[in-house]
Amino acid sequence: MSPALRVANCSGFYGDRLSAAREMVEGGPVDVLTGDWLAELTMLILAGNRLKGRPGYATTFLRQLEDVLGPCLDRGIRIVANAGGLDPAGCAEAVHELAARLGLSPRVACVTGDDLTGTDLDLVNADTGETLDATPLTANAYLGGRPIATALSAGADIVVTGRVTDAALVTGPGIWRYGWRPGDLDALAGSVVAGHVIECGCQATGGNYAFFRDVPDLAHCGFPLAELHADGSSVITKHPGTGGLVSIGTVTAQLLYEIGAPAYPGPDVVARFDTITLSDDGPDRVRISGVRGDPPPDTLKVAVTYPAGYRNTMTLVLTGLDQEAKARVAEEAIWARVPRESFERVEVSRAGGLLRITVMDPDPGRAGRAFSSAVVETGLASYPGFHALTPPGAASPYGVYWPVLVPAATVTPEVRLDGELLPPPERNPYDLVIGPPRAAPGSRARPGGGR
Repeated sequence: MSPALRVANCSGFYGDRLSAAREMVEGGPVDVLTGDWLAELTMLILAGNRLKGRPGYATTFLRQLEDVLGPCLDRGIRIVANAGGLDPAGCAEAVHELAARLGLSPRVACVTGDDLTGTDLDLVNADTGETLDATPLTANAYLGGRPIATALSAGADIVVTGRVTDAALVTGPGIWRYGWRPGDLDALAGSVVAGHVIECGCQATGGNYAFFRDVPDLAHCGFPLAELHADGSSVITKHPGTGGLVSIGTVTAQLLYEIGAPAYPGPDVVARFDTITLSDDGPDRVRISGVRGDPPPDTLKVAVTYPAGYRNTMTLVLTGLDQEAKARVAEEAIWARVPRESFERVEVSRAGGLLRITVMDPDPGRAGRAFSSAVVETGLASYPGFHALTPPGAASPYGVYWPVLVPAATVTPEVRLDGELLPPPERNPYDLVIGPPRAAPGSRARPGGGR
């Protein structure tokens, strides 16, 4: 078997460990350094930043890049990140500026075409069937890995994208290295599974793991990397000497994270999670094999976000006995001062001796001090032991994520290398002949050996 493509992750979210890029580059051999900065919440954060005149991309990517750009260029390590957020071109320009300050000259590509804001979208929620009656703040289609592969094949040292699927950060380099065509469904599906495992950083190496007592040195948890092979199989591992654990258990936990049906749809392929085989491959090494793929759907998911109003939360501590009765007394006193029905929405929850009350409303004044001060006013006329964890304050704006579907053929990714538009592929990567799924095997995801 030819040497595997070693794809290392250095970020699972916007705000992850800043030293991770340096740790992955210095910790052992790496071919591609990737990072995931985008969640649905992140798109709202970046939209808010952009409205305030700040960058619409993840600026922490530049901080990490500063540590590793020179070594990556010296060693031929390609860098692929979705840190471009709402402004991939702006992020690519910022990378050029950073490189110039460091005396370096990388070739930088950006992938665009995902931004559908302002287009005529069918705003039917893909999960609930409801139609959105609001103007979207952002609308970004989830692109796949082929535009990333186009950029790498053209000689890009760094590829910055906007909204792509998290797994595309691994699938794209796999297409580049191994030349997978749209019909290579099993190999593509295997790369999607590998990408899904390492996309969330340390969650694959023992972070947030139910059996955390089995994880050594979690305080210094190493980030994961995938050794990806030409047939789409992979080995999930981490650099020697780092904390954490790669086991069938930790990989299984991450495989089951944020999935629904066993057929896991994406823009490049539908990965069949009921065909996965996991097996031990040595200490801190888990092999993933047997993954099968079906043709991708003829639609792409679009992450729509919109401003929904303002919200405010007050948290009260319920001490001693009769906590249910105390919570009832607290609510009665609060709603006597600010009627519950005066707010567009109210959420009340109790957990572990805490009473959490959140109000939401289009009026920032109504959801602001009018609410939080009313809660404090009850302090000496409420249950015994009354105290709040939060002081009275103003409301803050909030937004809502709304998933919709669009015909895949209507979305056209564009790739620019050092500012110049690259020729499109021979065919639109999403303009595929859609066929029926292949017959499912007899078993679902089946960890093999070890446990």
